[in-house]
Amino acid sequence: MSLKIRLARAGSKKRPYYHVVVADARSPRDGRFIETLGSWNPMLPKDAERVSLKNERIQHWLEVGAQPTDRVLRFLDQAGLAKREAKSNPKKAEPGKKAQERAAERRQREEDAAAKAAEAAAAPAADAAAE
Repeated sequence: MSLKIRLARAGSKKRPYYHVVVADARSPRDGRFIETLGSWNPMLPKDAERVSLKNERIQHWLEVGAQPTDRVLRFLDQAGLAKREAKSNPKKAEPGKKAQERAAERRQREEDAAAKAAEAAAAPAADAAAE
């Protein structure tokens, strides 16, 4: 039986509240769980106590072999119970293919307009020199 330490949603519509639970990986998100290990209230301001954890019970389940989900691992890292490696995705900030194509087209139009303006500026100067 593979165990997960994960979030189970509670609260009403548009007012989420989560329980940190240990459950079988095959059970539904809000379904059967083994034990409640804490809670998370995302509606509270960030400087308030949003997350409450039962540290000794979490340590027990981690020693037994329960795997935390990514969000729960963030909470455990903040509490000093587990180490979460920082993830880096440098391509995340790059625009998509279509946006890159539009930017290239816009750049090309600007260069063409600048070239035409330079030609127009050079043509009257050449005409004035000819006279």
